[in-house]
Amino acid sequence: MNVVLEIANLGFAHGKHRVLSDISLRFLAGDYVALVGPNGAGKSTLLRCCAGILQGATGSIRIAGHGVGHDPVAARRHLGLAVDPNQLPGLLTGREVLSLWAHGRGLGDIPGSTLQLAESWLLAPMLDRRVDQYSLGTRQKLGILVGLMGEPPLLLLDEPLNGLDPRSALALKVELQRRAEQGACVVLATHALEVAERFVNRAILLVEGAVQAEWGRSDIDAIRDHPTRSLEESMASAMA
Repeated sequence: MNVVLEIANLGFAHGKHRVLSDISLRFLAGDYVALVGPNGAGKSTLLRCCAGILQGATGSIRIAGHGVGHDPVAARRHLGLAVDPNQLPGLLTGREVLSLWAHGRGLGDIPGSTLQLAESWLLAPMLDRRVDQYSLGTRQKLGILVGLMGEPPLLLLDEPLNGLDPRSALALKVELQRRAEQGACVVLATHALEVAERFVNRAILLVEGAVQAEWGRSDIDAIRDHPTRSLEESMASAMA
């Protein structure tokens, strides 16, 4: 059993406001996991803690055996994090952004698989334009490409489908499924319950910063096969 991401007794607060409370989870190679829950449940905060972006969390987080707090450089070598589209450098072209991240991750040139995915998303013609000329959806695609670059064993994505056109959204769903089938661990925070219902093999419900419920592969399969049952109804029941 290859544990890619292990979270133990994680807590996080903004001042006196507790955002995450005593979260303990394990994610394995090949897991395709959706974090679901209402706005403000702590999904984005959880991902940012796992990526080492937020400081001051209690408990521990390990990526491929490396502590995010104690050995962040080693932990991040195993991590692919989709970049917030608003954080991309606007004065660079898309190709320059990809090249910058590729060199930063020790990959040298932009991987061919990244350029192929850009082609499938109809992003290739935009790569030589400056990022500040991009629409939100185009910036979203570029930020996701940065996270997927280099086939990292752990992928963290926060609402990656926002702003994507239907063709690009489908291409991303298929690509993430492919990555999981090839052994990557994919964790995404999403409000798109049809993604959780149709593609993932685990779903975790966060409510007020705590794990309220979890559905494994057999639970998800049962929901898929049931003529009337849905993940939305299961979530509502768990929150009642």
